Amino acid sequence: MTHVHLWGAAGYAAAEIVRILSRHPHTEIVTLESRSHAGQRIAEHFPRLRRSNAIFDAPGSILDRVEEGDVVFMAGAHGEALQHAPSLLSRGARIIDLSADFRFDDSAVYGLPEWNRAEIASATLVANPGCYPTATLLATLPLQPLGVMRSLIVDAKSGITGAGRTPTLGALYAEVADDIRAYGLNGHRHQPEIERILAAHKCEAPLTFTPHVVPLARGMLVDCYAVFDSSMDTDHLMNLFERAYAKSPFVRLINGETAPSVASTIGTNDAELRCDVRDNVVRVICAIDNLGKGAAGQAVQNYNIMLGYPEETALDACVIAA
Repeated sequence: MTHVHLWGAAGYAAAEIVRILSRHPHTEIVTLESRSHAGQRIAEHFPRLRRSNAIFDAPGSILDRVEEGDVVFMAGAHGEALQHAPSLLSRGARIIDLSADFRFDDSAVYGLPEWNRAEIASATLVANPGCYPTATLLATLPLQPLGVMRSLIVDAKSGITGAGRTPTLGALYAEVADDIRAYGLNGHRHQPEIERILAAHKCEAPLTFTPHVVPLARGMLVDCYAVFDSSMDTDHLMNLFERAYAKSPFVRLINGETAPSVASTIGTNDAELRCDVRDNVVRVICAIDNLGKGAAGQAVQNYNIMLGYPEETALDACVIAA
């Protein structure tokens, strides 16, 4: 049985981790630390966790309780993991950081399981990828054997929970309810993360990245357009994706008349991918749940790999409506 602690437990991603790990047969959640909600029941803030009697713990609780072999999910504000991780690691804990603190730090393993599974298995510190990078990288990393990519255009759309759980969220949803809003046009915080990982895989094509917020509670659809010098072969492209994800239980390749569906991934750790070729342009579409594969689900997937549990443990959920 692995003891788990959540730092910054009052956010959406942390609540999703609680929901998932409540079904995990090898896990006991020991601490739900929250500066803003200490002493309150988690059920008061997340209706779908109403059966839980868990109470948010006060700041400092994790540092008081953590023991060697425990796992800490850090889902607090940016900067907190960077400040407190050394102390936790020195006490023998393992850390999965959902903030951006370690995504550019070589002391951490980048937690994209489909591409870094072996490294994650032996890691003590994993940097969980952002939601936009997860979908974009799943869609584009298999393209690298095709040769020099001249440009990469990414049109990405996220549900409102991608903005985090903030006091203004209700007003923000009302503002986007009948709109599709592009934002971060002068530089989105996830673009450098995408560029860094692509460069590590020998792809330095200029990236045009346009994120949008759409009137959905959760979910993400990313359309990627990769431009090459010469025309591509469709069968060869499909073989690349099939080989890349043959051992990846959460990646589903879509073809025929079907398109990736945001609705079919909600509440799951799944990613749906479809790739097509038109002359020298390859289009890859990826659908994920921004709180699932884009955050909490992937964090639990990394947890399972780190602890040696079957990768799909507690991640077999499927919802009909959300």
